[in-house]
Amino acid sequence: MAPKAAVLTGDGTSGRELELDETVFGAEVKRHLLHETVRAEQAAHRAGTRTFKTRGLVSGGRSKPWRQKGTGRARAGSSRAAHWTGGGAAFQPRTSFDLKVNRKVRRAALRAALSAHAAAGTLAVLGAGEFDEPATRQAADLLGEWGKEVPVVVVATEDEEAVLKSFRNLARVVVTVPGELEVADVVWARSLLITEAALPVVQGRAA
Repeated sequence: MAPKAAVLTGDGTSGRELELDETVFGAEVKRHLLHETVRAEQAAHRAGTRTFKTRGLVSGGRSKPWRQKGTGRARAGSSRAAHWTGGGAAFQPRTSFDLKVNRKVRRAALRAALSAHAAAGTLAVLGAGEFDEPATRQAADLLGEWGKEVPVVVVATEDEEAVLKSFRNLARVVVTVPGELEVADVVWARSLLITEAALPVVQGRAA
């Protein structure tokens, strides 16, 4: 039996149900794929701005501090060696935390996250043309009438500017477009609201 989602009107009531793509919203939820993909997405957001100078970057140390033999001191080739005060770092910290995740794994993880919402009844579709102009109060009333838990992720196309502006100022509501929707966003959300225009694009990314 194909999964279904309620289609919400502008006041948050459900007038009809929409049949969803079973291959996307009725997939098996594989938690290990979700964990792997979310971990990779979060790691990709790390700036990796910390750094130290190696012995090749610190100033000075061009010549031997003293001759090789006859001084009674240990031989030294540069005053910028790692064990010298003011010397370069022996091992640089990591500046890239990227983790490789195959495209098939990412799509399977997105299908699993979407299917979990569909199975739990926390997924709804916002009907087309419900917001002619930005209206934050209307968006808040819609979510209140819907009655689902927050945080909520709202997915709308770039052309649906009125929807994007209506929901973006609400507390614990994240607004995004299909091209920037990540598995971590879907997993983090307690409820998921996708516009009717954005639904085919989301399904295409997960198929």
